Amino acid sequence: MNFTPTELGASIIFAIAVLHTFCASYFEALAKKSRRHAGLWHLLGEVEVVFGFWAAILIIFMWLANDLATAKRYASERNFTEPLFVFAIMVVAGTKPILHFATQILQQMGKGLQSLFRIQQAPALYFLTLSVTPLLGSLITEPAAMTLAAFLLRDLVYRHKCTTYLLFGTLGVLFVNISIGGTLTNFAAPPVLMVASTWGWSSAFMFANFGFEACIAIVINALAVTLLFQKQLIEPELNTKPVRIPVTITAIHLFFLVGIVGFAHDPVIFMWLLLFFIGFTAAYPKHQSPLILREALLVGFFLAGLVVLGALQGWWLQPILEKMSPTAVFYGSLALTAITDNAALTYLGSLVTGTSPEFKLALVGGAVAGGGLTVIANAPNPAGLAILRPYFPNAAVSAGLLFVAAVPPTIVAIMALRLL
Repeated sequence: MNFTPTELGASIIFAIAVLHTFCASYFEALAKKSRRHAGLWHLLGEVEVVFGFWAAILIIFMWLANDLATAKRYASERNFTEPLFVFAIMVVAGTKPILHFATQILQQMGKGLQSLFRIQQAPALYFLTLSVTPLLGSLITEPAAMTLAAFLLRDLVYRHKCTTYLLFGTLGVLFVNISIGGTLTNFAAPPVLMVASTWGWSSAFMFANFGFEACIAIVINALAVTLLFQKQLIEPELNTKPVRIPVTITAIHLFFLVGIVGFAHDPVIFMWLLLFFIGFTAAYPKHQSPLILREALLVGFFLAGLVVLGALQGWWLQPILEKMSPTAVFYGSLALTAITDNAALTYLGSLVTGTSPEFKLALVGGAVAGGGLTVIANAPNPAGLAILRPYFPNAAVSAGLLFVAAVPPTIVAIMALRLL
C-alpha cells in the first residue's frame, strides 16, 4: 500500500474518531460527575459532534504538516451536498403537518391490521412504522424516512418508560430496516446513489435485484420485534380533541418535501426551498411546531465531518476491496461499513476497474446490510439518533448495545440478500 504521511495521519485521526463514538456514553456519565468541566465532557459526549470535531483536528494537522493553503484547498474541494440535503430534509420532514399526515395514514392501515388479525392498536402501529416507513424511504429518500419513523416511534414508544431491551431493540431494527429500505430505487439510499450513475443502475434494476429481498427482510424484522415487545407497548392515549390541520397547509408542506427530494443533487435549489419553507412556517405559525434546526444542524455537522475524514481513507480501503472475491466482498463490505460510512465505501468500490456484476452487487448488498450496526454506518442513522437520544439513559446511546441489538436484524438482511 502506498500512502503519504498526510494520509497515514488522517487514518489515525479517523480511527480515533471511530473509537470516540464508542466512548460517547462514558463522556456523558463523566459530565454528570464533574461539574467544573461538565460542558466540555457533555460536548465530547455528543455523538453528532464527534466527526465534526475530529475533522477540525484533521484540518489543523494538514495545516501543520503541509501549509494553510493545502488545508484550505482540501476542505474546499469536498462535496457537502449530502450533509446539506440531510439537514434540509430533516427540518421539513420533522414538522407537525408532515408527521400528522404520516400518522393518519399509518393509523388507517393499523385499523385494517386490527380488524384482520384482532390485535391492539399499539403493536399494529409499531409494526407499520418499522415496515412501511422504511420502504417509503425508496420514494422520499432514507433521511426523510428515518426522520418520520424516529418521530413516530418517539411518540409511540420512547416517551414512555421503556426497558433497555425495548430501547435498543427498536433502534437496531429501525437502523437496519432504513438501510435496506431505500434499495428499491436508485436515488434514495446514499450507498446506491454513489454508484448508480457510474454502473448504469436504474430503479428497475435495483427493484429487480434488491426489492423483493429487502421487503422480505424488513417485514420479518418488523414482525419479529413486534412479537417480542408487544406486551411492553403502551396503547396511545385517545385524543378527545383531534388535531385538525388545514389540507392546504399539509399540501404546501408536502410540496416543499417533494421539491427538496426532487432536487436532492442541487444544493443551491433545495437550500433555497428550505429557506422559503422556513419563511412560510414563520408567516403561518398556527399549525406549526418548532423546527428541529438544532438536531438537523448537528446531524449535518456529523456528516460533514465524515466527508472530510473519509476522503483520505482510500489508500487502505481500495486495495482491500480489489483483492476480494464477490462473497468476500459482501462480508468484507458489511464489516467495513460498521467502521466507515457505507456511501464512502461503495464510492471507493466504484473506482475499482474491471469488476464483475457479481462484485458490484455484493459490494452494495454488504454495505446496505451492515448499515445499522453503528451510528456512522449509514448517513441517516445520526438523524434518527438525534431525535431519539434524549430518551435513553443519560441521554447517551451505547455503541456496544446498539451493535448487539442490530446484529439479529442484520443477520436477517444477510440471509435475504444472499440466499433469496
